[in-house]
Amino acid sequence: MMIPEKSRFLVFALGIFFCYFLYGILQEKITRGRYGQQTNEDGSIGERFSYALALVWVQCFCNYLFAKGLLTVRPQKEDTTHSGYYAVNALTYLLGMVSSNMALRWVPYPTQVVGKSAKPIPVMILGVLIGRKVYSVTRYACVTVIVLGVVLFMYKEGKASTVESYDSNAVLGQLLLILSLSMDGLTGAVQDRLRSSSAPSGQQMMLAMNFWSSIMLAVALIVSGEGIEFIHFASRHPELWSHLGLLALCGCLGQLFIFLMVAGFGPLACSVVTTTRKFFTVLCSVVLFGNVLIARQWFGAVLVFAGLFADMFYGKNTSAAGKKATAVKDKDYEEKKKLSS
Repeated sequence: MMIPEKSRFLVFALGIFFCYFLYGILQEKITRGRYGQQTNEDGSIGERFSYALALVWVQCFCNYLFAKGLLTVRPQKEDTTHSGYYAVNALTYLLGMVSSNMALRWVPYPTQVVGKSAKPIPVMILGVLIGRKVYSVTRYACVTVIVLGVVLFMYKEGKASTVESYDSNAVLGQLLLILSLSMDGLTGAVQDRLRSSSAPSGQQMMLAMNFWSSIMLAVALIVSGEGIEFIHFASRHPELWSHLGLLALCGCLGQLFIFLMVAGFGPLACSVVTTTRKFFTVLCSVVLFGNVLIARQWFGAVLVFAGLFADMFYGKNTSAAGKKATAVKDKDYEEKKKLSS
């Protein structure tokens, strides 16, 4: 029995929301918690986990094993995608994530959140320029409204003012955010090319992407020496492994839903869902804990919901024309490629 398209979209979106909500809680427990009972020089108790590359490598490797298991249980048609696509995709994904995390050294967290909220825009722009995608005017308008709403809702002037000084380091942080957004756009563009050239399944994309990501991160861990330090830390605090196991489980399921979303609906739809995930997380905390919203945040919330519902009901109606135009462009591209060769 074939599940309707809108139902599949809702299941994938809710899966992403729920899994990464739990993922965020576990990640904060690992990175902000204390391990051990020893007293430090500053009077604090226990050690902090500070091995960011190792944490990402564990997640990528577990994602690879999870996808391998899924494909072993339910074999699929052979993935004919060129491995170079996956390698480039893994590189842009990792560069985007690393540059985003590095930016927090020089820009306040609200600036980073607002900057990353614009992720669907470079995904659309580079999807058109590199992936040769065609989007309707309605789709452009809906995504712009959603991004504007998230920016208005998430930005808090009070927290941004805690930065002591604005100097060249702040400019560096902003450049890193621009680099991160550019890498997000390239990742989406390459994924569009993947879907149009060989149409791999979500599990196949998850397997190959995490394979290349694990290799790249393993090299970085060896070169930086962080891998040895991580092993020593984990041997001193074996309870870390249970936390990492739960984190990996949530990450595996969350990433599976992400790749199913990309394979079924494209990277733009996925970027809109992952962008609004933060918005809904904050909105839920407001409702549950009774935090007060100012007028600007209420207006942002209305814009997000309006953009989402408009895209749900009107954006899909124009997708057929977009797919047809994209297919024509792909055909023209292949013909030009044959003539040039």
